[in-house]
Amino acid sequence: MTVAQSRGAAQVAPVTQIDFARAGVITPQMEVVALQEGRDPEAIRAAVAAGRIAIPANIRHASLRPGAVGSTLDGVPLTTKVNVNLGISGDLADEAVEWEKVDVALNLGADAIMDLSNSGKTRAFRQALIEKSPAMIGTVPMYDAIGYLEKALIAISPEDFLEVVRAHAEDGVDFVTIHAGMNRRVIESFKETGRLTNIVSRGGSLIFAWMEATGRENPFYEYYDEVLAILHEYDVTISLGDAMRPGSGYDATDAAQIAELVELGKLTQRAWDTGVQVMVEGPGHMALDEIAANMKLQKRLCHQAPFYVLGPLVTDIAPGYDHITAAIGGAVAATAGADFLCYVTPAEHLRLPDANDVREGLVATRIAAHAADIAKGVPGARERDNRMSDARRRVAWDEMFDLALDGERARAVFESAPPSTEGTCTMCGKMCAMKTVNDLMDGLTVKLGDEHVR
Repeated sequence: MTVAQSRGAAQVAPVTQIDFARAGVITPQMEVVALQEGRDPEAIRAAVAAGRIAIPANIRHASLRPGAVGSTLDGVPLTTKVNVNLGISGDLADEAVEWEKVDVALNLGADAIMDLSNSGKTRAFRQALIEKSPAMIGTVPMYDAIGYLEKALIAISPEDFLEVVRAHAEDGVDFVTIHAGMNRRVIESFKETGRLTNIVSRGGSLIFAWMEATGRENPFYEYYDEVLAILHEYDVTISLGDAMRPGSGYDATDAAQIAELVELGKLTQRAWDTGVQVMVEGPGHMALDEIAANMKLQKRLCHQAPFYVLGPLVTDIAPGYDHITAAIGGAVAATAGADFLCYVTPAEHLRLPDANDVREGLVATRIAAHAADIAKGVPGARERDNRMSDARRRVAWDEMFDLALDGERARAVFESAPPSTEGTCTMCGKMCAMKTVNDLMDGLTVKLGDEHVR
């Protein structure tokens, strides 16, 4: 189906946000996004129609607070969005802990939550999460396939994989990661050139194993049209997964990664042609000096589609602190064009994160996203910082805590060491620069009266 044909179909019976946008309709979701971002609704509509903005909003996710990923046609970016990963693991299958993580994620302002549950019957948890969460919900159906179908990997058929994709769409998932770009051509490139860390994508490794065992093409590539038909029916955004993302700095920007990226660009256009919204996923592990070039390359090859990155982690030697290595890379990536950051927690590479890890990872990534928004000139991005600076000048502690990304943490740190001089903190006490200058300026105000302008 050509773009023109898909637009004609959209005018007859629009279903997805991109269908409506191409038909010239500003949806309620677009209106909400325009209000959130301080943009003109028509600018949002035009960018959705062109694929520059994705608004993941499954028609069955009734509790959703719509959000958008991408930039307008004039190149002005939306605020950088942040995703939290959680989910039930075979080794730590404690649903109560996962709900604790959900609460932390929502309370600290996550824009999206990906349920990466991969053990047992996870559908009830997913459905309850969708019912509760105003944040966008994403999943990786490949993770769920073995437990959902109760089959060994080699026994799963392409039709079975499609059944799992449909189940996630029916449940109300807003976006799904589909590793469709790792086809036979990409596998050949991977095998010919070699890697230090091979394939580190969990979904990608499972598909690779299935392909090797069966001798068949990647089912999500071979049956891509069928996948798109399911996603269009429920307006599920496809997040094109990077099965060949580098799992070490050594493998960054190698032949396998770029070969897959070329395929993802083709798949992006095919999804748009059928009225399915698209995000494209990216690296991974990558040295600082490679990040900006990778962002530009992705945007070029994938037709300016919204870009969703994990980190990137800028060094491989900091287990226990990888929320920091990822936040550094994420700030650089978003400044250079990435639209959506997936958080990384201190537990990365070590264990399933707990609720405190979620807090640490989410705050670090939100700092990175906000820092990038300031750097790339997102309208209004500096306003909160300016208000914080004004509150600090006035030593207005409660206002500072209200403005902080994690006000609860800030208040706890402040109150853990009460100062002897009221209105200060124990860093400077009576030598507080703000208090000293404020007292002097207040004295000048009294002396100069109405003639003093602060």
